[in-house]
Amino acid sequence: MPHVDGFMYPNEIELQWSVLIVLYPFITGLVAGAFILASLERVFNVQAVKPTYRLALLTALAFLLVAPLPLQLHLGHPERSFEMLFTPHTTSAMAMFGFVYLWYLMVVLLLEIWLDYRKELVLAARASRGLKRLLYRAITLGSDNISAASLRIDDRVGRIVTIVGIPSAFLLHGYVGFIFGSIKANPWWSTPLMPIVFLFSAIVSGIAAVLLLYIAISRLRRATIDLVCVDTVARYLYYAFLVDFSLEMLDLVHRIYEADESFRALDFMVKTRLFTSQIVLQIGLGTLMPLAILAATQLLRLAPATRIRLYVIGSVLTLTGILAMRWNVVIGGQLFSKSFLGYTTYKMSFATREGMLPAILVMLLPLAILAVLIKLLPPWEQPLALANQADAETS
Repeated sequence: MPHVDGFMYPNEIELQWSVLIVLYPFITGLVAGAFILASLERVFNVQAVKPTYRLALLTALAFLLVAPLPLQLHLGHPERSFEMLFTPHTTSAMAMFGFVYLWYLMVVLLLEIWLDYRKELVLAARASRGLKRLLYRAITLGSDNISAASLRIDDRVGRIVTIVGIPSAFLLHGYVGFIFGSIKANPWWSTPLMPIVFLFSAIVSGIAAVLLLYIAISRLRRATIDLVCVDTVARYLYYAFLVDFSLEMLDLVHRIYEADESFRALDFMVKTRLFTSQIVLQIGLGTLMPLAILAATQLLRLAPATRIRLYVIGSVLTLTGILAMRWNVVIGGQLFSKSFLGYTTYKMSFATREGMLPAILVMLLPLAILAVLIKLLPPWEQPLALANQADAETS
């Protein structure tokens, strides 16, 4: 076969995990990172990032709703996936993830959003009419008490939920690294640092995504961008990125120093089939360049408009680098044989079940969900009740 070099067994020629499995850890990483950013204000009292708090929660929810979709599309019989919930096995990592996912979605994220928005939802229900009133009443679960004592309880319980949610977010995405690092281990993935690298890269991608969304939505709304907020978010992005890059370099140095029997095959992969995706996209454009951009914004005195442009460029490059990292892990780990004597290639089709078109649609779907959530639950201060009050007065 023209795309195969050396000796490959027939079951190693065709890749079992496609671009959809690349998107799966990328999307779950955005969820975990966005929630960690939200926890900075709620748990650690970093008031500077408050303008992004609700947006981060809604972003996490939108991407979490879509997170299982790449796996469902990948399965030949997606309806069978529910069997792992109905007949759970504690020894199955995938089954346990199903329960972690439900816990994080139903108990942590939805409950925190409900507690944070409850006052505005009650006011919106009072100010609305017709179907909109019924909708907001349903979301409030019939709760109409917004006294000071009740709101203090909401805030206290919400803080507890956020504290519980932080290790839950770590578990949600650390599990993905666990799958690659142990359950489906090969020399490219099998390292104890894999879950930790996945986790910190998730934090980096989530913070970058929320920063980019905040700037873009503020521009679309013609609202003033809170410079203190974006500067603080960018600072945390820079710090998290430094830790992530250090961990990846530590893993690389360890592999080079150890130089086991798989090192020659991995070295060949990096210099040939993965040169563009790893050296150029992941390390060059996706890591070193955004780190340099973020460092420049921290060290130099730049005009606000310049800083915002650099934040946008840095966030886009960061997300590109994290996506390339996911590609190199998932696809790159399948391009060489277990005997290290042969290599294959991955050719992504377009309009097939696991092609480029479904991958694009999967990435656009959470953005569409986020747009609906923002319309229903605006993440800025007190617009919900006021908007519905205006609608009521107009009607």
